[in-house]
Amino acid sequence: MKSKPNFVVWFNEVTKKDIPLVGGKGANLGEMTNAGIPVPPGFIVTAAAYFDFIEKASLHDKIKTLLEPLDVHDSKQLQEIALKVQKLITEAKMPPETARAIEEAYVKMEKGLVAVRSSATAEDLPEASFAGQQATFLNIQGEKDVVVAVQGCWASLFGARAIFYRQEQGFEHFKVGIAVPVQRMVQSEAAGVMFTVEPTTSDKGKLIIEAVLGLGEMIVSGDVTPDHYSINKKDVKILSKEIKKQEWKLVKQAGAHGKADNIKIDLTKEEQAKQKITDAEIIELAKIGLTLEKHYDFPQDVEWATENGKIYIVQTRPITTLKETAGAAHDIDATVLLSGAPASPGVAWGPVKIVPDPSQIDKVLNGDILVAEMTTPDFVPAMKRAAAIVTDRGGRTAHAAIVSRELGIPCVVGCEKATAILKDGQIITVDGGNGKVYQGKIEVKSDVIIRARGEVKTKTKLLANLAQPEIVDRVAKRDVDGIGLLRAEFMVAEIGEHPSAMIEEGRGQEFVDKLAAGLSTFTKAFHPRQVVYRTNDFKSNEYKALKGGEKFEQDEENPMIGYRGASRYISDIATFKLELAAIKKVRQTYDNLWVMIPFVRTVAEMERT
Repeated sequence: MKSKPNFVVWFNEVTKKDIPLVGGKGANLGEMTNAGIPVPPGFIVTAAAYFDFIEKASLHDKIKTLLEPLDVHDSKQLQEIALKVQKLITEAKMPPETARAIEEAYVKMEKGLVAVRSSATAEDLPEASFAGQQATFLNIQGEKDVVVAVQGCWASLFGARAIFYRQEQGFEHFKVGIAVPVQRMVQSEAAGVMFTVEPTTSDKGKLIIEAVLGLGEMIVSGDVTPDHYSINKKDVKILSKEIKKQEWKLVKQAGAHGKADNIKIDLTKEEQAKQKITDAEIIELAKIGLTLEKHYDFPQDVEWATENGKIYIVQTRPITTLKETAGAAHDIDATVLLSGAPASPGVAWGPVKIVPDPSQIDKVLNGDILVAEMTTPDFVPAMKRAAAIVTDRGGRTAHAAIVSRELGIPCVVGCEKATAILKDGQIITVDGGNGKVYQGKIEVKSDVIIRARGEVKTKTKLLANLAQPEIVDRVAKRDVDGIGLLRAEFMVAEIGEHPSAMIEEGRGQEFVDKLAAGLSTFTKAFHPRQVVYRTNDFKSNEYKALKGGEKFEQDEENPMIGYRGASRYISDIATFKLELAAIKKVRQTYDNLWVMIPFVRTVAEMERT
């Protein structure tokens, strides 16, 4: 970095040392760029440009005057003043030299669609966390529109939630700045995911790549079954390739600025049958994956895309579902009805229940094998009753695969014709570890040894990680000292309604009673052993999906680091009080219930909670 305060800098000019000037997002983009990771190119409008704008537009005193009488606990007043401040910022004229520098940088990166993101930062407040409070603008195109979007990001620094947070934390509004990374949006010809270890078996010697043509979100939705490539990490050679037929692809609709409008395009027969990326691209991508794993010193879950023959890394994060050892492989000698991708290990048998639509999930009873084209969140209640899951479409990162691993039940995805070949009531056996479906009932001896309670004494407590009431009695019989993490999310999802909506309808006590009933299932089964309950850590997109949630939740670019956990409790006090009332109700009968507060960003935040 140069010593003078540049208003526009390129990713390769910054490092993690420049966080006060370019924010955490900008610094991370710089780190990855300088590490040789091919992130989509871009530049950062620095916090210095924002402070210069506030000074030259003479906004400091005007904003201060608006904020002085504000009571942030008066929600109506907070919203009104936030809108007034934002209007001041968006209607003020940006200094011509700053606007010109932004336009010139956009032209230099060859224009096209870009994402304009916010990254708040404060040099004197290292303990501050501003994640999820500011705006993001996607699919922006044209010099003038980029300048307007940057100014929109500046204005979002005074959104209602951001003002509330700073006031509650005792931060001075004018000590907090905002940097704005502007990054090219990849118009992916092919896209997918990469795991630097095998995700189903946790085999650290293999690297796995899944690929589709078009946009990558089709993989998670399970709308198509991706190609699957396995690579030996030691010599970076391809071990195996599974090429899957893809009938259509998703692409960004031209001109859909600021919207997530995607369109389906049918593929030709030649395109449907082709390998999604070349062998050379598979090897190149695998090498990038190994570089990422080495850079972050941990196995990575990577999202990637290709454009004009070049590979870009869109996102990388640590893999959180690793197992120390894989379960034993089962050699079953029986008639194979179907083969697909092994998505969740284990062997289970039961009667087939074909569910063509989530409106028919009630037909799935405990111990049935759920068979569907693919699953969505609406299938979850039935998935929790199923002994195993089989789907026509999807890969190892599709919804069915992720939820099955969470539930600990076998799953085979991408079988293509499961709903056509299998019949309701037919007895089948599902081998999720090998991706096979067999005719009839096959019982396989488990390689898991379950000890009786008290058989082994340890100085360290052995505590379970639980969320599903359906398995609590089984786990409670095992040699564990209690529950170290009882997650609220399954119970809240079962209630199915946004708590704020229930409060608005005068049904807050109903929420309390239902949550208390769910908690009691666990405390009763484990009493007197401790049960540590992690209060609800739903993210804004998950809250929004609940009945009535649309009214109470805003869209966030990255809900994972947004409005959640402790920061939510101190601003949405009414909902948190319902949860505390449920905890209090349970403790009147079961004194083994403990509480954990999730996603605490600062000590002050915890004190307020």
